[in-house]
Amino acid sequence: MQEAHDFAEEAQVLADLLAPLDGSDFDQPTLFKGWTIDDVLGHLHLFDVAVLTSLQSDVAFAAFIAPIQEGMGAGQTLRSLQYPWLNGLKHRELYEAWRETAAETAAAFAQEDPKRRLKWVGPDMSARSSITARQMETWAHGHEVFDALGQARPEADRIRNIAHLGVATFGWTHVNRGLSVPDPAPYVALTGPSGALWTWGQAQSDNCVTGSAVEFSQVVTQTRNVADTTLDLTGPVAQSWMAMAQCFAGPPEDPPGPGTRTIHRC
Repeated sequence: MQEAHDFAEEAQVLADLLAPLDGSDFDQPTLFKGWTIDDVLGHLHLFDVAVLTSLQSDVAFAAFIAPIQEGMGAGQTLRSLQYPWLNGLKHRELYEAWRETAAETAAAFAQEDPKRRLKWVGPDMSARSSITARQMETWAHGHEVFDALGQARPEADRIRNIAHLGVATFGWTHVNRGLSVPDPAPYVALTGPSGALWTWGQAQSDNCVTGSAVEFSQVVTQTRNVADTTLDLTGPVAQSWMAMAQCFAGPPEDPPGPGTRTIHRC
């Protein structure tokens, strides 16, 4: 399953960035809700273990996720819930544990039937969708780490998986906010890092989103406000969608304000 290899490569890019860090370096805050680099790694590690557990059995996954769901139902945040589970694991030791689990997850999914249905926090997902979601989250949460460390991320055409997820969640973005889903959805034409052109939907000159696949992915993962990109939005549906796009599960989240998520400059 190619998506599993894409996830492995995404995790490796983040691992390479973090390789020189040690100790309190991991306590550096990011521009994502005040999370530290350690918080990001703990979150990624927790849900890599969760998706790996979903491959084992429905029963194993239900037992793993139950305390998290109970905590969230009681008003706790995902960040606070990861601390008891990590049980003191942090800094370099957390980095190594995350790397090991990410590699194990990629290897397991690479051998899995892409169509196998797996339990998840929300609706069941195919194995292909599950590992694509892990790539998306690793890329998205990796963004705040690259930003905090003042580095531009090296991109590759595997970003297409994330862009596709962004297009596929057009309806979800609206339903999740209690809005009717506009019809037709905008035509999307994006250019990948290699210069490849990718398109979704029927061409519509008055209802479309065009531009960089990386910038589109930044918007749908809410790592950038659309105003901070060069995306070309034509028509009211395209404009309203990009102002609230959300390709990840959970309650509605608003994107960061214009200019609030940027690469740190010394």
